[in-house]
Amino acid sequence: MAQLPSVVLKDPSSPLTATYVPSAGMICTSLSDDGVELLGQRRGLDAYLSDAKTMGIPLLYPWANRLSGNDYPLDGGAVTLTPGVGGVRGDANGLPMHGVLAAYPGWLVTEHTGNRLTAELDFGAQPRLLASFPFPHVLALDVTLAERALTVQTTVTPTTRVSVPLCYGFHPYFTVPGVPRSEWTLRTPRLRHLPVDGQGIPTGASDEWPAFSEKLGDKTFDDGYDEVPQGGVFTLSGGDRRIDVTFDHGYPAAQIFAPAGDDLVAIEPMSAPTNALRAGGYRTAEPGRPAVSVFTVRVG
Repeated sequence: MAQLPSVVLKDPSSPLTATYVPSAGMICTSLSDDGVELLGQRRGLDAYLSDAKTMGIPLLYPWANRLSGNDYPLDGGAVTLTPGVGGVRGDANGLPMHGVLAAYPGWLVTEHTGNRLTAELDFGAQPRLLASFPFPHVLALDVTLAERALTVQTTVTPTTRVSVPLCYGFHPYFTVPGVPRSEWTLRTPRLRHLPVDGQGIPTGASDEWPAFSEKLGDKTFDDGYDEVPQGGVFTLSGGDRRIDVTFDHGYPAAQIFAPAGDDLVAIEPMSAPTNALRAGGYRTAEPGRPAVSVFTVRVG
């Protein structure tokens, strides 16, 4: 597959680097600490480009994870989604998965310095995208690497009088090199757990998830949560290495994914729980009031 141009950000105060590929959906393919890779590479960038198989830190937009059907309500009617059309991809059950921007090439880089990258996508100017998400807006990412922290700011700016649903998220895959997965420790704040059915869709039930701090051992996760506190910190650590993911602002929901047989843990900031675009309960970006969300990955 053709080599796509990448952008490498360098932390002025440490050997930490972050690599982005703007023309592949603004995916972050690497977070490296003096040559030690901290992001799960899974099947690599080629599989993301060809089949939307996620790796690194991809953006899931305009919805994160699955929807429970191939349509969602809008103004008394419905928007119909067709897998294979307009960027829509189905999961193993045919449910729309991870939005429409996987590996999307149309991002415009607006600034690039040594440790900062900004890019935007005029969603409203793309009929193919609007067919699946008919809410004209500009989507902007502002990424900074400084003081051993990668900060990702996302801004959604409506460009008409139509409000824009906020149901997106990111899917960072983290790994702790040189330490067995069973010895990794996962920590979360107090949350509300949202049980899912056999297709990964929240059932509508919920239960208390007290603040958690345990070694992974042979535990697996594919769990959704809400009531994430603003500024809530999730931590993956092992040996002398620690990765903190702070949900600074605009991410009241989360997904944790730690499959068996794969040395990685995904800690996913989400602006709404899975299936919110169909079930409701999401926030919106209002005309004249851009919606800004921020999360930070700090490497200890």
